[in-house]
Amino acid sequence: MRLSVIIITRNEASNIADCLESVRFADEIIVLDSGSDDDTVEIARRHGARVTVAPDWPGFGPQKNRALDLATGDWVLSLDADERVTPELAGAIAQVLRQPEHDAYDMPRLSSFCGRFIRHSGWWPDRVLRLFRRGSARFSDDLVHEKLVATGSIGHLEPHLIHYTYPDLDTAVAKMNRYSTDSARALHARGRRASIGTAIGHGLWTFVRLYVFKRGFLDGRHGFLLAATAAAGSFYRYAKLSLL
Repeated sequence: MRLSVIIITRNEASNIADCLESVRFADEIIVLDSGSDDDTVEIARRHGARVTVAPDWPGFGPQKNRALDLATGDWVLSLDADERVTPELAGAIAQVLRQPEHDAYDMPRLSSFCGRFIRHSGWWPDRVLRLFRRGSARFSDDLVHEKLVATGSIGHLEPHLIHYTYPDLDTAVAKMNRYSTDSARALHARGRRASIGTAIGHGLWTFVRLYVFKRGFLDGRHGFLLAATAAAGSFYRYAKLSLL
């Protein structure tokens, strides 16, 4: 069975080389770039990826479906540039390709926040559906927080995927601001409305849910900062929606 890896990128020069190195076992690596102005494209090509540059940005879901349409392998592994396949996960994927029992597989994802891997706060084990038989799954059309929707049976891999999601607070705040804007626009397009009271309520509940009910306090100061950043993102999502 041939395996295609698909990755969408924009200004991922600091991440893409390590990501590609972790999937050297794949038969085909496809990078769909949305107009990087750093060295992402050149680095990806040097590491053997087949790179296509798209002239526009339709949102995460549609862009990942574009990348999927470029794949030619029997199976597809979808990754983000800030993710890494561990050797143990690579071995589990190889075993699946030799004798698949399902049409798609999820795997746990271990994510870092400002230099610390998070074991609570609702971030672990964070199973994500990423490996699938080509033709058995597509991404939702959501502009942000897209989902991979599989039509067949789903199996479970136990080795984890590594996710270097937020190297520092600047990155976390910048992504929170960008995602809250995109989410507000998507909610508005679906007919949702909000008030400042709605924004405050969502922000408070997000903090309590992650820090208390999801035991973020066990992640120390990183757990507090994570909950506070997520709460701010939730607040701004609905605050921005109230202004649209």
